[in-house]
Amino acid sequence: MEAHPELPIPEDPKATAGLPPVTQLRRFDTHRLLPAKYSVNYDSVLTRIAENDEHLREIFELDNATNARLEAEENLRPGISQRELVFNVPCYRIVNAAFTHPNPLGARFSTNQRGAWYAAFELATAKAEVMFHKSVEFAEINWSEREEMQYDEYLADFTGSFHDLRTEAQPGEKQGKFSDCLDPASYVASQELAVELLDHGSLGVIYPSVRRPGGTCIACFRPSVVANVRKGSRFRMSWTPNRIVFTKEGL
Repeated sequence: MEAHPELPIPEDPKATAGLPPVTQLRRFDTHRLLPAKYSVNYDSVLTRIAENDEHLREIFELDNATNARLEAEENLRPGISQRELVFNVPCYRIVNAAFTHPNPLGARFSTNQRGAWYAAFELATAKAEVMFHKSVEFAEINWSEREEMQYDEYLADFTGSFHDLRTEAQPGEKQGKFSDCLDPASYVASQELAVELLDHGSLGVIYPSVRRPGGTCIACFRPSVVANVRKGSRFRMSWTPNRIVFTKEGL
């Protein structure tokens, strides 16, 4: 649901030279799909290897000692400070984890030092992003057997001024100033832009989905801007090399 039309914001040309335009966004119910194993109350894989309750406590302590989110919450991570994280709001651990557990190779608008909250305006776009990246993971290990995975949907609302690539770049096109940021095979240009935007205090980027034509994604750079986070539906994804199906559970 979109609360009202998005509005372009006039900017000081000297302050924003070379950066994408800014749009005032108010968007409710954006969609992020996460493996259900990361949700609260989902049985940890550690319970399967623990011999008893005492053993489980010990391995949890060991796991926590190397947990990047917990380190960041104690101000021990280089990419993000404790004061940027959120606490005592619903799903705050899920929000913080998005920023403190970056992909080792980074993602489209985030580096291996600092993550971002990625979401889609449409549920179908969120599914398409997950399907693509999971297929890449399996291709890298030459896996072709059927797999089933559960994903939880997290809804979030955004209100603020975001840099907007939708009029400046389109996937597969070369004429746009920022078209390299939507290269399906490379994150080099987009990560460079993300670092520059962070240095300018940007809240994040709105951009056309590279994995679903017509879809829209958002990469939010600031934990405090990810608002009203709550769980939506749970889905089961059935994966084979030739067919991927999402099924909503609980029906």
